[in-house]
Amino acid sequence: MKIITYNVNGIRSAISKDWLAWLQATNADVVCLQEIKATPDVLTDLHLVEALGYQHYWFPAQKKGYSGVAILTKRIPNHIEYGCGIADFDFEGRCIRVDFDEVSVMSVYFPSGSSGEERQIFKFRFLDEFGKYLTLLKVEHPRLIICGDYNICHRPIDIHNPKSNANSSGFLPEEREWMENFIESGFVDTFRHLNKEPHNYTWWSFRANSRAKNLGWRIDYAMASKELEENIKRVAILPEARHSDHCPVLLEMEFPPAP
Repeated sequence: MKIITYNVNGIRSAISKDWLAWLQATNADVVCLQEIKATPDVLTDLHLVEALGYQHYWFPAQKKGYSGVAILTKRIPNHIEYGCGIADFDFEGRCIRVDFDEVSVMSVYFPSGSSGEERQIFKFRFLDEFGKYLTLLKVEHPRLIICGDYNICHRPIDIHNPKSNANSSGFLPEEREWMENFIESGFVDTFRHLNKEPHNYTWWSFRANSRAKNLGWRIDYAMASKELEENIKRVAILPEARHSDHCPVLLEMEFPPAP
């Protein structure tokens, strides 16, 4: 099963940059999108997504042009879960999940706290409440992959300048501690499981030619529950995809054929 997670920073903007041709070329089984910034009724290209063989499920924010998540899948899921049942987070279209026989896959867009103290407080509350939700969800769905833009760099290796960003939202000690505790609760950072190399990032500021200089942050993850560790086959960051200020992460899972 080939899974991609991608913060597209506006699905309509991505489509205008030939995203559909890229989608066809990747031939992924499941595509988790974040920051779609649109409702499906305004997307005139959905028939082209369907022509590529995808079912598509959308959970946009109530506020227009903001946030929102979606999942495209070539396999019909057993169940689709829209939101997490926490009103503030569901209002902003923060998560959607599809369940298959072998695995459940979630697309999540964690809040950013970079715009000011109020949103940082909201982010901390999200980490607390959503973290508790995931703990319970993992009991119900032990074979779980949580894809998305976490808006957190876990360790110094995951950010181009850890010293100067020590007090930046996305690399605050409390955020990094949350990520550490989350992984220790029974999840695998699939990219770091197979790749220990530095200078691997998934987001670059539009400022100061950051992408060309590879001055980035690794804030997009495909986290898999420990129960799936043996099924991880390949993980790759795809920086050549340039439809957004983020780039996609590809995760390939290998499951034994059904008897």
